[in-house]
Amino acid sequence: MPLGTLDRNAPSLFRQGPTPLTRLLFFSALSVFLMVADARFHLTHPLRAAVDTALYPLQWVALQPVRAGQSAAEYFESLHSAQMVEEEARHKLAQQSQRANQVEQLLQENTRLRELLALRERFKSEAQAAEVLYDAPDPYTRRVIIDRGQIKGVALGSPVIDEAGVLGQVTRVDPLLAEVTLVIDRDFAIPVLNTRTGARSVAYGDPIANGGGLELRYMPANADVQAGDLLSTSGVDGVYPPGLPVARVDKVERRADSAFARIHCVPLGLVMASRHVMVLSPLGDQVPPRPQPEPTAPQRKGGRK
Repeated sequence: MPLGTLDRNAPSLFRQGPTPLTRLLFFSALSVFLMVADARFHLTHPLRAAVDTALYPLQWVALQPVRAGQSAAEYFESLHSAQMVEEEARHKLAQQSQRANQVEQLLQENTRLRELLALRERFKSEAQAAEVLYDAPDPYTRRVIIDRGQIKGVALGSPVIDEAGVLGQVTRVDPLLAEVTLVIDRDFAIPVLNTRTGARSVAYGDPIANGGGLELRYMPANADVQAGDLLSTSGVDGVYPPGLPVARVDKVERRADSAFARIHCVPLGLVMASRHVMVLSPLGDQVPPRPQPEPTAPQRKGGRK
């Protein structure tokens, strides 16, 4: 074959083009140019608008199952909430109706009892407001620190209450601060009275059960104690005025292998949430002193002269 008829061009496989570095620089510069142009002149805004318009039906269709699930969940949740609110309202209405029916009878009985026994208030507890600053640093106790101390007249052993019930007792007093041991502390004990039966007992702190509560110990297994019984201070300890709400019986366990019942109570005071409390004077400080016996005249010995 003559040499003039040969194709002297290189095959397409071996053709030389721009180098990878050149292509990288070119496309980088093009990208920077397009970003600057879009930021300054909004060149791609029409394209974005067109793409968004075209994809909107697909987005709407894809979101329908999610919206349907959310609507169903909201419907059932609102239905359950409405049923709970209705049930609670009916329960409160029944309680208020019962109380309204009993209030006249209770007022008459109270008036007759007061007239019969000639009751009067013998003790008027002095009280002062205090604020809970922080919990005691000891993790094994249930105590709080209040912003009243000896300077404000807080005495050792003073009862501490809130708007719901008894919180505890002052166990340490400093000039400006005081430490209050809560009713759920393991070393706390308070004499209580079952308002339903009139039986007296002693409630001990139980910091472990259900995040903190009280326990009636050494109660016979056949004791007349029921869940829901209200326990108030009995006043026999000379510290707490009688009638202050302390706890409500939550659970009564009677076992055949034990002669005592295990009675767990829930404190009525906000032992872990109270911020403002009332510090009362101990009941023993208000008891009038015992009258001194009158001296008797000495008797003469011997007969008459």
